[in-house]
Amino acid sequence: MLTTAIGEIAVYMPTASPFVEMAGRAVDEALEFTAGWNFFLMEALYIPFEITACNTMVHYWRSDYSPAIAFAIQIVLYICFNLFTVRFYGESEFYMSICKLLLAVGLLFFTFITMVGGNPKHDAFGFRHFKDHPFNEYVTTGSLGKFEGFLAAWAKASFVCCGPEYLSMVAGEARNPRKTMRTAFKTVIYRLAIFYVGGALSVGILVSCKDGKLIEAIKNGSSDGSASPYVVAVQNLGISGLPDLIEAVIIISAFSAGNGYFYCASRQLYSLAERGFAPKLFSRCNSRGIPVYAALVVVCFAMLSLLQLGKNSAVVLNWIVSLCTGAQLLNYGWMCIIYIGFYRAVKAQGIDREALPYRSWFQPYSIYICTFFIWIDIFVVGYTVFLPGWWKTSDFLFSYLMIFVNLGLCVFWKLLKKTKMRIPTEVDLTSGLEEVQKHEEEILAEEGEKESNNNSLFSRIMSWVF
Repeated sequence: MLTTAIGEIAVYMPTASPFVEMAGRAVDEALEFTAGWNFFLMEALYIPFEITACNTMVHYWRSDYSPAIAFAIQIVLYICFNLFTVRFYGESEFYMSICKLLLAVGLLFFTFITMVGGNPKHDAFGFRHFKDHPFNEYVTTGSLGKFEGFLAAWAKASFVCCGPEYLSMVAGEARNPRKTMRTAFKTVIYRLAIFYVGGALSVGILVSCKDGKLIEAIKNGSSDGSASPYVVAVQNLGISGLPDLIEAVIIISAFSAGNGYFYCASRQLYSLAERGFAPKLFSRCNSRGIPVYAALVVVCFAMLSLLQLGKNSAVVLNWIVSLCTGAQLLNYGWMCIIYIGFYRAVKAQGIDREALPYRSWFQPYSIYICTFFIWIDIFVVGYTVFLPGWWKTSDFLFSYLMIFVNLGLCVFWKLLKKTKMRIPTEVDLTSGLEEVQKHEEEILAEEGEKESNNNSLFSRIMSWVF
């Protein structure tokens, strides 16, 4: 629901960072400043997480090497893909995305084939593991413990379920953005259903929540493939070779994710500088259009992965996960508030939503539901530190630090610039639209003939998939 809401803004106003810019237009410039920096910090912090994750996953095969070697290789590759030419980034992401897509589809087929008996043991286990209790206890026992288990799973899912909102980040660089973004946001719900829901369902089918290998790997803080439910399932079924293939593609996926975060973080810092929210130095580009100084700042964030050179790498990974989760949830929370401001402005100014190039579903009720649950999640994600005997200052800071950072950013800009809340009837919903519409007309005129020749069933299927 939130993704389609942001899609409405991105398609209406396809800029480099649509929802962040709309915060300044529809709510308050202080929120634009806060949401913009929070988004940058979130993306930048994901980079050391992915670098650390890649290294720990390599430990599935061997660990008798210095992690600094793996870190250095990944950071150098990120620099090569992002600092020299955008073409390298695009080409690398294209092929790595194909690998990720093949893995996701392959695991869905693997689940179906093995559950009906297509495995070395000829065991048609079907939905056998669904007979286990759907809710496991966590922290306490009984019904309360099961509810706390649900909260713990919710917090983990908040970290994992990210990505669709990044569609809006490419709106400003897409060719004919209103058409391509509209198509992308219309189909994203089906991709989420297939890959997120289908993937979660597959894990529940393949492995019991009480599987000894899985529990042991999680208790030991393993971050390599031994903690992957798919790898555990393959090992339980006695299939040789496949765990190595799965692990290899997962490493490629993690590297690809870090590569994407590097690109988005550098562009977000560039956008902040362009809007006057960061030093102008970061808006300078080289002859190839790459914001070099912004990218160098992102390299510094990548260096945070060197913290893993300490004794307990799993602790470092958990800290970064907590910071990223906090920033990500706040990012979603700000998105909700921004869309509400946009919706109110559209309604107050008498703009017919039916005439918008793309409309999200069930508004405004769906965005109110999102706002309610996301802001609850923001405050309960680290609730365990408040339980008797569970207090750890480090856990509290890494669970809730981003709330204080965002609050500080908002108050700082509010006091510095003395900004005011936008009145719905006075919100600027037209600046830049004329340029967008003119560009759209030129593209449609240029590609009219090509589009009619490219409207085959195969072309439509490929467009939906990719």
